[in-house]
Amino acid sequence: MSQPLAGRRILVTRSAQQVGKLSDGLRALGAEPVEVPVLEIRPPLSLDGLDQALRMLFRYDWLILTSANTVRAIMGRAAALGFELTQPRSLKVAAVGEATAAAARKAGFTVALVPEKYVGESLVHSLAGRAAGLRILLARAAVARDVIPDALRAAGATVDVVDAYRNEIPESAPVLLREALDGHMDAATFTSSSSVTHLAEAARKARVVFPFKGVPAVSIGPITSQTLRELGWQPAMEASPCDIPGLIAAVCALWPQD
Repeated sequence: MSQPLAGRRILVTRSAQQVGKLSDGLRALGAEPVEVPVLEIRPPLSLDGLDQALRMLFRYDWLILTSANTVRAIMGRAAALGFELTQPRSLKVAAVGEATAAAARKAGFTVALVPEKYVGESLVHSLAGRAAGLRILLARAAVARDVIPDALRAAGATVDVVDAYRNEIPESAPVLLREALDGHMDAATFTSSSSVTHLAEAARKARVVFPFKGVPAVSIGPITSQTLRELGWQPAMEASPCDIPGLIAAVCALWPQD
């Protein structure tokens, strides 16, 4: 197999639970993944909204799932409540991205909609024209952007938003980051806006200058790229499609092969 990333040290900022696919893909191309998880999935501060929504799924026309983490969180919560979560016949499921759709199908859902682009704006574009009068449940991370609910409400839908999980910064992140930056870093990868903001906070706690001088940033998509720019780090590459294989391809594009 070709080794286009041979000898390259690539920073991986995904959560410890999700790091495997990206790190394994980079490693297969010769890179040394340097794992500094800056995301840790935890339950929301209150489970009341999620619990009520899971018990009342039959009331909704659509369930929007924004990530594979959301799928795992709602299935885990249903199990903790002691009931099997099944999809009512009247409920349609939308998933932001193929990875989310795959997790939803594995959990037993039938997915009716995956937008062409793996961002909230694309999902809104797909649903807005038929949203009037619909009741929609949006399950997502706490403190997420309000693009989806705001746009769907403007289109005439009733949207209930519930927190399925929180993204927190692991206590170990600043120490791991200092250790990682002791050596040369060839690129840094980002799989979400949270991975950008959390890395910036870990750098502050580690007393490391952010952005990292001379290190190209590779983003999984336009929203993550926007967050990088807001924090002063111009992305060198952006994945297309906006998924892990696309991100790995974008890393490879930093060093075109002859």
